[in-house]
Amino acid sequence: MVHRFTLQAVEWLFEQGCPLVILACNTASARALRTIQRLHLPTYRPDRRVLGMVRPSVEALANLPVGSHTNRIPPSDAVGTVAVLATETTIGSNSFGLELQRFAPGLHLIQKACPLWAPLVEAGELEGPGTEWFLHKYLDPVIALSPSRILLGCTHYPMLLHGIRAIVPEGIEVLSQGPLVAERLADWLVRHPEMERRLTKSGSRTFATTDSADWFSSFAARFLGEPVKAHQVHLEGNVKGHWET
Repeated sequence: MVHRFTLQAVEWLFEQGCPLVILACNTASARALRTIQRLHLPTYRPDRRVLGMVRPSVEALANLPVGSHTNRIPPSDAVGTVAVLATETTIGSNSFGLELQRFAPGLHLIQKACPLWAPLVEAGELEGPGTEWFLHKYLDPVIALSPSRILLGCTHYPMLLHGIRAIVPEGIEVLSQGPLVAERLADWLVRHPEMERRLTKSGSRTFATTDSADWFSSFAARFLGEPVKAHQVHLEGNVKGHWET
């Protein structure tokens, strides 16, 4: 079902005129991206591109520099331990583990599912004794294994960053995906000028949701720190393409 819903959302964005779509959801990136890239785009949308969160995040975990073009260089010789915190579905896919094995086989990866963090964020419980208890519940076993970096592998988790940083020792780097993916996307566009030329530079933003527009607007405003006005959309259930459930 993740693949079906992701493809419906991607197709809706294509219909709005987007030549390039970034799957900001790690679960969608882990479960749907590869099939969309390999099967759907060549057949139905050869002039469009879809990118995800896993590969640029793994490059950052492996401490590979931006612009290293990992398809063309030997794997990193980095050693040690790094960690990913994500949803149960993302962790269950082992997408981060498979990618890290390609790019930095000497690194040991800790993968920890944090199933109650996203519900806490969506409920607005960003601080307080209860939230702190759940932060410790998932962080303490990871910290005990002394990783050099911890990646927050879910779009919800940066909302808990203040509390996370208060728990994680200073010697452990906490990676939030937004900045690192944006930096590596900019490099990708330099290497793909044919796509970069197709992107508008107006800086305008439109917020659309399949959920309640009012709830989404309120939640997004808190996340972005500015007013948000979203509108609700209904995705078509009969998108032509390849399905996986």
